[in-house]
Amino acid sequence: MKLSTKGRYGLRALIDLAQYSEEEPVSITSISNRQGISERYLEQLMAKLKKAGLVTSIRGASGGYRLARPAAEVSVGDILRALEGSLKAVECPGEQANGCEESSFCVTKYVWERMNASIQKTVDEIKLSDLINESRRVKKTTEIHTTGKPMSHVQGSEKS
Repeated sequence: MKLSTKGRYGLRALIDLAQYSEEEPVSITSISNRQGISERYLEQLMAKLKKAGLVTSIRGASGGYRLARPAAEVSVGDILRALEGSLKAVECPGEQANGCEESSFCVTKYVWERMNASIQKTVDEIKLSDLINESRRVKKTTEIHTTGKPMSHVQGSEKS
């Protein structure tokens, strides 16, 4: 399984949205500016995420997007399946009603089933809230590494 830019950029966009939409809706333009993803592509991704019930949109001058449910209830699997479809590494014909003629004694089927189950389990266990926390940790570590102090302690800096 190889994720397309839909999955990779969509996940980045949702992490950004979750971080910045707690107080007000987030515009496509602001996500685009922070993430370096074109507005046009983000509009396509958000339409898919909205259809899947992961985001809501608010119209108007101060409109934008918000998560449809708390970040702790949204898994990476939810996001990737909404954007990519199936996350199976291998589509084994033996899993279908009139599939593979050799499925009753196929040994490799066991490998594909285990791989697919492992991928599903991993992406479903990782929540959007976990990625937000990791993003904050990485940002803090980067700030300390580059300045020697957290940015909140550097004179004239603003918290974001």
